[in-house]
Amino acid sequence: MKQRIKYVCSNCGYEALKWLGKCPSCEEWQTFTEEIIEEKKYTRGVVKKAEVYDLNDVSENEDERIKTDITELDRVLGGGFVPGSVVLIGGDPGIGKSTLIMQAVAKINSKVVYVSGEESLKQLSLRAKRLKINVNGFYVITETDFSSIKELLKETSPSVVVIDSIQTIYKPDFDNAPGTVTQIRECTSEIMQYAKSTNTVFIIIGHITKEGYIAGPKILEHIVDTVIQFEGERNHSYRILRAQKNRFGSTNELGIFEMHDTGLSEVKNPSEIFIGERKGEIPGSVITASIEGTRPILLEVQALVTPSNYGNPQRVGTGFDYRRLSILLAVLEKRAGIRLSAQNVFLNMAGGIRIDEPAVDLAVCAAITSSALEKSTQGDAVVIGEVGLGGEIRSVGHIEKRIQEAIKLGFKKIILPKNNFKNIKRESDIKIVQVSDIKTALDEILIR
Repeated sequence: MKQRIKYVCSNCGYEALKWLGKCPSCEEWQTFTEEIIEEKKYTRGVVKKAEVYDLNDVSENEDERIKTDITELDRVLGGGFVPGSVVLIGGDPGIGKSTLIMQAVAKINSKVVYVSGEESLKQLSLRAKRLKINVNGFYVITETDFSSIKELLKETSPSVVVIDSIQTIYKPDFDNAPGTVTQIRECTSEIMQYAKSTNTVFIIIGHITKEGYIAGPKILEHIVDTVIQFEGERNHSYRILRAQKNRFGSTNELGIFEMHDTGLSEVKNPSEIFIGERKGEIPGSVITASIEGTRPILLEVQALVTPSNYGNPQRVGTGFDYRRLSILLAVLEKRAGIRLSAQNVFLNMAGGIRIDEPAVDLAVCAAITSSALEKSTQGDAVVIGEVGLGGEIRSVGHIEKRIQEAIKLGFKKIILPKNNFKNIKRESDIKIVQVSDIKTALDEILIR
């Protein structure tokens, strides 16, 4: 019997009977892959009787979470792994996903099974020796057939299972190759059912596409409980861990690691790293305070403004939203009289971190103005504030946490919105300067 073919969008899972260049659902280009249409098998089985529960009778104890003793990872997870949960971690090849997970599960004081579909036993043993981890209670399965994996898991009854990676696992019931949308979807669904029924933690490692999204249909991210993205440049030693989805905690938390020859180590005080290489009072450099989850982080905002020799000036932002940058440039021209229409503007958040909160707006404006006018900024000052379209400086949240972080690192002055001053309850030695509009703020920040 001739096999019937369908085309499936690898981004959203949309199905079509012919190949399409652009997906009509997610509007992505060149995402359709060929798959075999699986024949549905109808079986008359015994109907399982469902049960009804009273939620008051269900007790939840936060102490039941499985902790890894890696503070940065536990924070991002919301306090550790929740029994019966499925966690998906994605990141660039070679970024350190498998290294981080192997280091984490080796510290768990319970039985762990590591399912490897990409590496041999010898490769895993060599990595464990390089990382100098304790392999007691650490079991390995080098199998990709999920039916066989499931039987082995029933025999060993582990508390934590690592799947490395989901793109290599397949179910023999389907004719499609491993890594296709059908195989990824079906395997993940069965993993979720097994995790809930046995109260087992599953950690799934996933590949990502060239655009930086986790490979496979979006339904993969909807099925699992937690989605963690491991970010960072392969040429730099620092790695950033973010939760994009978390049913058991906040998605605003951030974990920072540093890669060494012996694995990943936690960065306890990222503020010192992000501002540690600053050269002092130079044009285009401003220190600001950002809140990532519950943690305040001081970082350096760098700007470089140069004359444009072409018709359209460049606007490039690294670690900052391009559209927000365009808005702030328009506010500087209209409200502060800083002419930038014929200037190239390059903006960088030092250290490779990405900032989305508006509290860094004033620091961005100050760094750009400083570079454009060739005026240095005050090196001992921290700049905080959201900039409105009218040029007003709006208040930000968690102001006391930002102030305490600035004091801890030895800064003498903090420039913040006027409306934030009334929310400061404790007295401190740092000099607080209140600003209400963009012109006043720039006059205060720049050295005359």
